[in-house]
Formats: sequence, C-alpha cells, structure tokens
Amino acid sequence: MKVVMNKKVEFQDLGNMPYGKAWDYQTELFDGIVQTKLENRRRKDRGEEEIPTKNYLLFVEHPHVYTLGKSGKEEHLLLDQKGLEREHVEFFKINRGGDITYHGPGQIVGYPILDLDNFFTDIHKYLRLLEEAVILTLGDYGIKAGRIDGLTGVWIGENGDPNPRKICAMGVKTSRWVTMHGFALNVNANLNYFGNIVPCGISDKAVTSMQFELGKEVDMQEVEKVLKQHLSNLFEMELFENQQN
Repeated sequence: MKVVMNKKVEFQDLGNMPYGKAWDYQTELFDGIVQTKLENRRRKDRGEEEIPTKNYLLFVEHPHVYTLGKSGKEEHLLLDQKGLEREHVEFFKINRGGDITYHGPGQIVGYPILDLDNFFTDIHKYLRLLEEAVILTLGDYGIKAGRIDGLTGVWIGENGDPNPRKICAMGVKTSRWVTMHGFALNVNANLNYFGNIVPCGISDKAVTSMQFELGKEVDMQEVEKVLKQHLSNLFEMELFENQQN
C-alpha cells in the first residue's frame, strides 16, 4: 500500500542558536525521517500501511561561525586557533557538500529537512528551487540576482559584471532522499568576517549583503516572511508553524 505524498512542512523559527546545537537538532530530525523510511520498507514487505514521513523548514541565526564542508580545504580558513579565539568565532568541519563559509548575526540560515519522496527525487531541481526562492525574494526588494554557471548559490552581477558577488551560499547533504543543511542569505551580515576565509573556495569573487546593496539595514523578520512564502510556493508546501523557544 503506497503512502500519498505528504507536503505538510513544519516551520520552526529557532531564533539565535549556536551552530553546534542547531546541527545536533537538524541531525535528530533528519535521522527520525530516515528511520521512518526504513520502517516503511519493512512495512511494505509485510503488506502493511506505511507511515507518512515528516518534513521541516528551520530558520535560524547563528553566532559567528565558520563551517567547512566535506569537499573543502582547511587552508581556506585564514585564521589559526588563536585568531579564531581573538575574533570570537567557532569552527566546525561538517558533513554537507561545498567548501568553507561563514554564518553570523544578520544572516538568515535556512535548513529544509525534507523527504524529497514527498516532492520530487531530483537533487539538481532541489538546489535550483532553493536558489530561485532567494532570487525571487531579492527581486521583491529591487535587487536583481541570479546564478553563475558551475557555481552553486545566488549571485549579484551574474551576467558579464566585472564584479560578481555572492549574496547567498548553499550546501546540502542528502541520504535516502532526505535533505539537511541548506542556505545562508546575507541580509545585514558583517561582511568583514568573510575576509578571514576563501568563501566557498572561490578566491576571485566578492561577497555582499542586502544591506550593502540597498545602502540601508533591512528588516530581517520581513525578509524571512517573504522568503518563506516563496519556498512554500515553489515546493508546493503546506506550511504550518511551530515556534521554538
């Protein structure tokens, strides 16, 4: 007996949370979905009804932290341990794809923890829809953004501009079509922290933020609301909210 696709997605605003704690929480939700899928395989073999898998969308703001993906190079972190301590920045080697990036205050970090069997089983499409949600959000603020061939994430000045600059980094992990990690949109982020790394392993392109592009501070909660709506529309999610304290 086949389960109907479950497009219900529980949205949680985690507020300001240390990276390690958020990673542990993501992993807990991710593992729960994977375990449900393994149980459903056993249920299917027994001819029993399967259990709908859950989906989550987490928004969070992290204290200063650098994260290095499994394909990244540690030399792209330009600080030693003393430098990290001086700048009050944490450092984690993690299990997402991609190289090194920065998370910190003024940045919206989104972690979709989805069973793609509920939506579509296509990682390329998944990444492009995450990018599209950010592109549409930026467009609502009058910021023209897009993609650069061969580079993941969202860029400003992507078409022949002599100074292309990344405004949203992305890096994901998937297993059994379940996703974790996600994207980081620079809204009011302090761009100086990107000077301590080779962002995403790309040395010849700059990083920017909505604040820098617009010349003014931007309302984070408003951006979150707009971004959440675009994600919901593009993925045809049935979002419902669960506020975490």
